[in-house]
Amino acid sequence: MKPLLDMLGHYNLSTIGILSAATVFSMSVVSIVKARNSSLHINWTNSLFIAIGSIAGGFIGKGIFNYFVVQSGLSTVIGMIQSILLAILLIIIFIFMKYNHRIKTYQVQNRALILFVGFILGLLSAFLGIGGGPLNVALLVYIFSMNTKDASINSIFIIFFSQLSSLILVAISTGYAPYDLSMIWFMVPGGILGGMIGSNLVKKISTSVVERIFNITLLIIILITIYNIVMELV
Repeated sequence: MKPLLDMLGHYNLSTIGILSAATVFSMSVVSIVKARNSSLHINWTNSLFIAIGSIAGGFIGKGIFNYFVVQSGLSTVIGMIQSILLAILLIIIFIFMKYNHRIKTYQVQNRALILFVGFILGLLSAFLGIGGGPLNVALLVYIFSMNTKDASINSIFIIFFSQLSSLILVAISTGYAPYDLSMIWFMVPGGILGGMIGSNLVKKISTSVVERIFNITLLIIILITIYNIVMELV
């Protein structure tokens, strides 16, 4: 969502972060409710520990973002850094997810390590202004040996907490008045509708199809992100 909004060029970085967080949060609420009545498995304990770590990381990541963009006025520079970091991360994730069956995965049980992983996820997601879905899914597959379906729903559970903390931080720091959030009345219902359709669809398709859709979507996002970088440099 963030790269697409960057490409459209209608909003500044801070506004894009809020629009993205609100939309993804609304999607996560619907998806979690729908998942309770499905066969998808949420690892409540491990995902909760990652979520707690991501909340802490999210506050720090958002604080760093606000300092450089809001207070220092370096939005152009930060926007370029965001796009470059996002492109690199997405390419790594794409390669991993495409060949994850050949890569050794783990069953991490150390709670301190799980918290740390959540912290890094929250830090990166908040600073980059993204929901964190691809990052979450790849790491859940890698450190818990989850299949893509289960990793996706666990990722949404983590996103619920990380985006909620992000929205709360904005509310208690700058508030929402300074931002143009007129589009939120269209994006949030879109997120809810997408969450409902996606939750129903994932029950009917195989894990291999989910992986294929995930990889194709990643590739599209990578191309959009690279396009944004090129347009910034031109």
